[in-house]
Amino acid sequence: MNILITGGAGFIGSHVIRRFVNKYPHYQIVNFDKLTYAGNLSNLKDIDEKANYTFVKGDICSIEDVSNAFKEHQITHVIHLAAESHVDRSIENPLEFAMTNVIGTLNLLSVAKSFWKDGKDHVFHHVSTDEVYGSLNETDLFKETTAYDPRSPYSASKASSDHFVKAFFHTYDFPIKMSNCSNNYGSHHFPEKLIPLMINNILNMQALPIYGKGENIRDWLWVEDHASAIDAIFHNGTLGETYNVGGLNEWTNIDLVNFLCRLMDEKLNREPGTSASLITYIKDRAGHDMRYAIDATKLETELGWKPSIQFEEGLSKTVDWYLENQNWVKDITSGSYQEYYKKMYS
Repeated sequence: MNILITGGAGFIGSHVIRRFVNKYPHYQIVNFDKLTYAGNLSNLKDIDEKANYTFVKGDICSIEDVSNAFKEHQITHVIHLAAESHVDRSIENPLEFAMTNVIGTLNLLSVAKSFWKDGKDHVFHHVSTDEVYGSLNETDLFKETTAYDPRSPYSASKASSDHFVKAFFHTYDFPIKMSNCSNNYGSHHFPEKLIPLMINNILNMQALPIYGKGENIRDWLWVEDHASAIDAIFHNGTLGETYNVGGLNEWTNIDLVNFLCRLMDEKLNREPGTSASLITYIKDRAGHDMRYAIDATKLETELGWKPSIQFEEGLSKTVDWYLENQNWVKDITSGSYQEYYKKMYS
């Protein structure tokens, strides 16, 4: 297999690449990434010398970039993770999200379709989000059959890309698999998302901004469990099918932040309540969905996948990683690494 993994320098993508490079040395893994603010090759410094790993700087919005990668590396499979993913940014600039998430995905589909005419086995695994389903009530769960009801420009762009992927399967008999996941957490996460932002702000004694009353509920998925789910779906999932991936860990935002505050007070030897005093309630985000929760029964019953870790343990490991890797945090937030890679790969 020659697998193109898009967005491989990002948070989830780097964990998927590390897993595939180490677990499948007979595969050739091509990391295709534009290196935006959220992409950082230092995420993969532990495997960048491996013989079965190659980095290609490219933009999924460029047909030429995608075609050149397919041609040069004889791509046989795709795991598509590249996306603009921050809801707040999508509210400010929805067009950028439409270009990357919709047009970028359509470019990948079109190029793969044009190259894969040899009659051999191929897979295009499209990784999406539970946000395409909209907002839940207090008791329901998102199933693979749940109707799409996106509420933000981000989720609308991902919903559109999902529909194009499914349309290629039905129209062209194109070999797709799809997964929709809940909120990921873990190491190497750019500190604009809730958990890494709170860790960084607590460490630096800065305000902890909470939207509304903090009552919005999210299901949290350990990023390494997500990588293992992608592995299972990619290898053993049924073509044309969607699999929901959830962590079975529902928390309100305020309960999560309070737990994180207690955890960090303990790890930083601070007086109890020190970090919680930084909590600041701000105006709720426009179109803020109240609750997400995934039913991962299909993935468990068909492919035998289950989360491997409880949230409290995973969060403790995540905090430890950030405390032990402050140079990574400083580099990625300062912008210095972006200038470095622009010079290297311009």
